[in-house]
Amino acid sequence: MSRANPLDAALEEFEPQPRDDKPRADRTAIEQLAKENGFVSRDARKLETAATTPPVRRQRRFTTGRNMQINIKATAETIARFNALAEALNLPAGALLERAVEAMEAKHKR
Repeated sequence: MSRANPLDAALEEFEPQPRDDKPRADRTAIEQLAKENGFVSRDARKLETAATTPPVRRQRRFTTGRNMQINIKATAETIARFNALAEALNLPAGALLERAVEAMEAKHKR
């Protein structure tokens, strides 16, 4: 038993329908309407705003054997201070966290 092709009859009857071209809307009218309703342009950023963004922190890779992850919410200032300290000491973030925990344990054991 062979399988029938369901498209055999349909392809013979197929004719493309004529396309109805719609007139394009006036670009200036669209921009004016968007401005009146508070829509912001999606154009690329201007160079002066791109220059004010902070530099991207470079990737630092260490092979440490640490394989657990901890996610902590902090302020942007605290994260920047933490990353700057890790960079200055040339330590991975995990090693800096270990040192910080050890220092706090030592302080509270007194």
